[in-house]
Amino acid sequence: MHALPQAQSASTHERATASMPGGNTRHSVFFAPHPIYAVSGEGCRVKDLDGISRIDCINNMSALVHGHAFAPVVDAIHAQLDRIMCTGMPTLPEVELAERICERVSSVQKVRFCTSGSESIMFAIRAARAYTSRDKVAKAEGAYHGSYDAMEFSLTPMPNDAGPADAPTPVAATPGLNADAAQKTVILPYNDLAATREIITRHRDELAAVIIDPCISRMGFVSGEQDYLDAIRELCTRFGIVLIYDEVFSFRIHHGGAQGAVGIEPDLSTFGKVIGGGMPIGAVGGSLEHMAVFDQLKGDGVVEHSGTHFANPLAMVAGKAALDALDRDCLAHLQALGDQLRSGINASFKRRGIPGHAAGRASLVCSVFHEQPARNYRDFFAIMAGGGLQKGLQLHSAMLDSGVHVVPGGGMILSSAMTDEDIDEVIGVFDAALGEIT
Repeated sequence: MHALPQAQSASTHERATASMPGGNTRHSVFFAPHPIYAVSGEGCRVKDLDGISRIDCINNMSALVHGHAFAPVVDAIHAQLDRIMCTGMPTLPEVELAERICERVSSVQKVRFCTSGSESIMFAIRAARAYTSRDKVAKAEGAYHGSYDAMEFSLTPMPNDAGPADAPTPVAATPGLNADAAQKTVILPYNDLAATREIITRHRDELAAVIIDPCISRMGFVSGEQDYLDAIRELCTRFGIVLIYDEVFSFRIHHGGAQGAVGIEPDLSTFGKVIGGGMPIGAVGGSLEHMAVFDQLKGDGVVEHSGTHFANPLAMVAGKAALDALDRDCLAHLQALGDQLRSGINASFKRRGIPGHAAGRASLVCSVFHEQPARNYRDFFAIMAGGGLQKGLQLHSAMLDSGVHVVPGGGMILSSAMTDEDIDEVIGVFDAALGEIT
């Protein structure tokens, strides 16, 4: 393989450093020596400043479930632009998108919108605290739940700093967090049922919520085991703790979200990404009882929930168009693409004689340089620290130079715009890149 030209992206990044710290606004899209700047996208391909077209296996971190320039979404936005772009009044599209989400997700009877997944997490936690009059929130070690202070703990901690595997302690993921936030955040060892039961039981009178993602993005899409997820539901019910499912990333794996796939109904759910059709969006939804804390018609004592662009009509119509197209046939297509890619990656690891496997669910795929799947953060950390991260970054660079853009580290997020032939192309590039890794 040879490096593709990147002169325009390189010079643009240099220009960007004069007006933005580090030259960008999203740490998650940066990679050394500079990121690739996009210009246009169509279907499953995106073109950069240097005129190079690549298959997009990032799809804006899952927001573009139908790929780029998806006609129903584009048409809906154009039509809405002709009507009204934004306003200090509610609009019909927010009612229609709320109805769509309530129809799809059995645990959701009411919905309120915001502008990002991080905000949806913040409001869900605020609602849980208001509902229970408790302060603490429990989350899984290694799980990412946005940039809210209470959730920015134990994302990628060094095990030596994070306590025993069966009793993790909160480790700040970034400077600048509220110093008291660590005292309000309880860390759970994912898929360790006995330890999680003990921790939740010990904190039962202090916990407002347990927040869980049934398919954790930052750990190579590690899935929660059924008995583990069932037990958390039972414990939350027994102790009056609000169970929140983070569906911001994992909603795309099933028609009713990840909770539909595992057959569990949380009290509150958070949404983002795919429900906005590529536009900025977030939402929190749940039962009548739990969502009542937002109901201003009930008078005083409700949880404040306002924002200039909450339920922006452009995002509402884009989301409705995207969800209408993300029907059961489309989800079956995405599942088949994911299965095809995982099969091809596994075959490539075997053919090359390199220990590794393809993890993930449905249209979420991750190549992991280890034969055995991880069950939790400590497993995943050991794989990454043992050479998996370095190899994943080499893989990213090699695939980028051959026309496929994946998440640094090996993540691949598919879109309905892809075909079997596109996946075969990705597998071919993956196999060739794997042959270059040292």
